[in-house]
Amino acid sequence: MFKILIGVVVVTIAVIAAFVMIDPKSQIQSAGTVTEVANTFTVAIEGEVYKTGNFTMKDGSTMLDLIETAGGTTVNADSRAYYDEALLTKGMTYYIASRYDTSDVCSASEVSKVNINIDDAETLATVSGITSTIANSIITYRETNGIFATLEELMEVYGIGNATYRKIRNYVILHA
Repeated sequence: MFKILIGVVVVTIAVIAAFVMIDPKSQIQSAGTVTEVANTFTVAIEGEVYKTGNFTMKDGSTMLDLIETAGGTTVNADSRAYYDEALLTKGMTYYIASRYDTSDVCSASEVSKVNINIDDAETLATVSGITSTIANSIITYRETNGIFATLEELMEVYGIGNATYRKIRNYVILHA
């Protein structure tokens, strides 16, 4: 009976150790309970970075912090499509747009883009997926809330859902 009890204790300790190793955000307190590390959150990044995926970041982290955690941007990344100092939001997926057309490997021409922070409705509507109504909604949002800090903020604009955002995100920039 004593051997069984010792076996159960050893297995329990091994399982707890395995779970702690699997979840790097957890810590064992002196009482033996597992808790989340305070002041961290998870975000994802995709697009023109070396390592796409989910990353655990500290509160107050910026886009630059996330990009550095993801191994940096590729040579095709469009630095006009993000602000280094933009604060990250828990649970968001951030996208680093490409500067050149990725559908044509040999292409050296830049993708034609519009600036959502300064362009007028007529210019915004030149992008496939941005209707005149959506262009006016972008301008209204910009006038009410200030400049867009991230491309993902476009999804807060009336008329832009996930599908429209994914269609237009390679054709818009935040600054020159």
